[in-house]
Amino acid sequence: MTTRKYQQRLRADAAEDTRRRILDAVYQRLCEAPTEPVGIERVAAMAEVSRSTVYLVFGSRAGLFDALGDDLRGRGGFDRIADAAGNPDARESLRESIRASVPIFAEHREVLRVLYSMAQLDPESVGGAVQRMGEARASGMAWHAHRLAEQHALRADVTAIDAAHLLWAVTGFEFFDQLYTGRALPVDQVADLMVAAAERAVLEASR
Repeated sequence: MTTRKYQQRLRADAAEDTRRRILDAVYQRLCEAPTEPVGIERVAAMAEVSRSTVYLVFGSRAGLFDALGDDLRGRGGFDRIADAAGNPDARESLRESIRASVPIFAEHREVLRVLYSMAQLDPESVGGAVQRMGEARASGMAWHAHRLAEQHALRADVTAIDAAHLLWAVTGFEFFDQLYTGRALPVDQVADLMVAAAERAVLEASR
């Protein structure tokens, strides 16, 4: 490796380290003080960077939360949901996908709860990140609904479009949190209930 390429690699590593520290600081701040506004100056201090560095890396407050949403999808393990969707049987694929999502929701519950709540109060900064997370999940549910329709697994009175809407409603974080936090149920039981809700909402009874 030439000296120039080595220096470029060092700069890239340093930039990624800075980005990682800032995102970790936001995550930590949301966990530590869920009822307080997330101040850029506070995040910068926790990440040991300047306020201007946060804006240089992410562009804006909204950009910071967009990056946090992307980071949660990546490091949170949501890729395991995509892996679960690989089952050729559409029914089993849906069940496995829901079961894969529940422990991830539980692991990051505190931060997700704050983000969903903040999206209502600060839609300009946080709403976009939450909306994009929802859109990604909606796309996945539409894919599941289409496969279920292809395999004639949907109830006769439920279209693929309706199924996608219903699945989106009963597999999301809000539905999960009502059971996990609101009813204080363990993860395994929440997963069982979410699978049951999805099946009863859209699936034809198994023969």
